[in-house]
Amino acid sequence: MAVNASAEDQSHKAHRSRKSGPNAKKKPTNDKGKKKEEVSENDRKRNPKAFAFNSSVKAKRLQSRAVEKEQRRLHVPIIDRCYGEPAPYIIVVQGPPQVGKSLLIKSLVKHYTKHNLPDVRGPITIVSGKQRRLQFVECPNDINGMIDAAKFADLTLLLIDGNYGFEMETFEFLNILHHHGLPKVMGVLTHLDKFKDAKKLRKTKQRLKHRFWTEIRTGAKLFYLSGLIHGKYSKREVHNLARFISVMKFQPLSWRTNHPYVLVDRFEDVTPPERMHANNKCDRNITLYGYLRGCNLKYGTKVHIAGVGDFELASVTSLADPCPLPSAAKKKGLRDKEKLFYAPMSGLGDLLYDKDAVYININDHFVQYSKVDDDKEVPTGKGNFSSTNFPRSSP
Repeated sequence: MAVNASAEDQSHKAHRSRKSGPNAKKKPTNDKGKKKEEVSENDRKRNPKAFAFNSSVKAKRLQSRAVEKEQRRLHVPIIDRCYGEPAPYIIVVQGPPQVGKSLLIKSLVKHYTKHNLPDVRGPITIVSGKQRRLQFVECPNDINGMIDAAKFADLTLLLIDGNYGFEMETFEFLNILHHHGLPKVMGVLTHLDKFKDAKKLRKTKQRLKHRFWTEIRTGAKLFYLSGLIHGKYSKREVHNLARFISVMKFQPLSWRTNHPYVLVDRFEDVTPPERMHANNKCDRNITLYGYLRGCNLKYGTKVHIAGVGDFELASVTSLADPCPLPSAAKKKGLRDKEKLFYAPMSGLGDLLYDKDAVYININDHFVQYSKVDDDKEVPTGKGNFSSTNFPRSSP
């Protein structure tokens, strides 16, 4: 039997709030598990003595802790003695042999400049943003090179063979970095494509990460380069690494800011040839090129060249910036034609500097000369002549 009831006669249950479960409103409880009565802010203001500390020792301890937390946030102000455009930040790529140092530098240069680097020789300067330049240096695999690299590194990329683990070169370089102020350090795991078992790969990553944290600090950044694609690292992985490098803040070290130093991009022997012909072991005049960092370099002071000794400066000259920052006009981003680079020893660009010569590289379609007839000696406007790599002796 069906009964039709109107909407007005239908009864509704009242809403009942949750008493338990994740949706129930939690009320504060005391140590004994009983619900505490909520105290309003007006009650605290009306009777402040009722809500004061019962123990003066506890109050003093909490006050000291609050002051310590505030002091921990403060840093000693560091005076920036540089003026003008800042010098490029130096990024040292270090690792044992056959771990992929040169390949990582080539991949990062390709990401920033869209150019393929033929060979990694000497410092490589690139423009990574409107107000930032980077200089990549590959650390040699000997103790003297590690000591020199630790002196000028702003950021160190520690390359670790994930298939083998940590090697002695990595621990030696970390010990040297600790003695030179410990600049920023980031780890990069390579050769992870040799793992066939996903579970073993996951456990190895976790083990190496915690070992890396033991050496540096808990939470230190560790990147993973899974494998090679067409002879280069994955674009997405290189892009993530480049983003971290581009936004990283570098804390200047006090010893470096108080002393001038130069990382030499290239050098030239300007000794007169007649003096060299007369005496093969005569004193040489060497011209060194590079960005000045730290404080000002004064004329007549003695400088130390790593591995050579102490020498006096004959002259100091300020030159035009070979890799300037983009124009100061406000733009949304860095245009492709403004992505500059400067690698004088690596052959990237139009000039290649060697110990005794400078090679000018000109593309074939840029070199065009008019052909001259032998009879009339009149240029016809036809013909094409091209040449590459013109050697020029050093000045």
